[in-house]
Amino acid sequence: MASLDFELEKKLFRDFYIRHHSDLTTTKDKYINTIELLIRQSDLGEVTKIEGRIKDQDECIKKFQRKYQGRLETACQPYAIKDYLSDLIGIRIVCLYEDQIALVSKALKEHFKIIDVTDKIAAIEGTEDLFGYKGLHMDLAPDTKSKTINREDISSFPFEVQIRSLIQDTWSVLDHKIKYKKSIPNNLKRRINVLSALFELADREFKEIRNATSELIEAATALPVSDSLSIDDGTEDTQTDANGRTMNAFNFLRIVGHFFRDFEFQDYKVDNFVQDILSLDQHFKRSDLHQSLVNHLKTVKEYRNFFITANPDSTFSPYTVVRHCLYLHDRRTFEHILSQGPRERFNKWLRTREQDRNTDEEK
Repeated sequence: MASLDFELEKKLFRDFYIRHHSDLTTTKDKYINTIELLIRQSDLGEVTKIEGRIKDQDECIKKFQRKYQGRLETACQPYAIKDYLSDLIGIRIVCLYEDQIALVSKALKEHFKIIDVTDKIAAIEGTEDLFGYKGLHMDLAPDTKSKTINREDISSFPFEVQIRSLIQDTWSVLDHKIKYKKSIPNNLKRRINVLSALFELADREFKEIRNATSELIEAATALPVSDSLSIDDGTEDTQTDANGRTMNAFNFLRIVGHFFRDFEFQDYKVDNFVQDILSLDQHFKRSDLHQSLVNHLKTVKEYRNFFITANPDSTFSPYTVVRHCLYLHDRRTFEHILSQGPRERFNKWLRTREQDRNTDEEK
């Protein structure tokens, strides 16, 4: 029964907290699992972290005192502390990019009931004060109308979710470590503002780099392989990076994607592999890569089948296939694209294959 006796309500809240702590922990984990599922189904891009916590009971009481106690007692309105805490369960979602925040928020709004929203991004950007961290805070509760959320998996506990970009999350950690922000001299405040602006710039640039990279990939893959390859006329090209004639990660992906349609090439591996090739021939062109695969892929696939049959526990990935094709394309330049053991085995197989062909022709 709600009352105006703070000491009594504080005791009742502590009893409630202890009694339900296990349920709160279980519910927190189920909320996290549900949100992970929603984000995967919504295809919102990579989310680096989804984590949760149960708010400390003393922090809960202090928050109630700070935000609600004075107003309620002035209005002579009885209260139960637990009824004013929507963040007993807290969940943090960290996205790679700032523009994912709105997408994650939209997905959550479609499946949970909104209690309150605090947009710290808009609040900070709407003032000249750069203190504080950005992020979107939402107080949510289960929505009985949602078809995605299984009501048996979660209880009626509301929860707070904080959605931040990776840069915003990093700044929030540092921001909380800065002591006496309201009392420090102006010169230190200006330095904090500069630091905050640098983090904001980093967030923006991170997103712009992603967008520019996506545009490069689209430009490199817009045409069929046969149309996208220019005919080299032997003249020096001073803008090879701009016109895509020299091989880079983007046109590499376009060409190998044509030959290995069912294989997923990971960006960091592609980056490293392309640099390995260019370290052996810095002028290697995308048309050279295409030609090496057209001319030698059949032979290398034949060798791959032979190798796997003899070594059933080994692998022979598309990267390995490309290495062998490059070696056949220019053995002197790409001698070391294969390490010594694989190179010797491949040469031995090639010699045996040639001998067998000569014998067949003699017959």
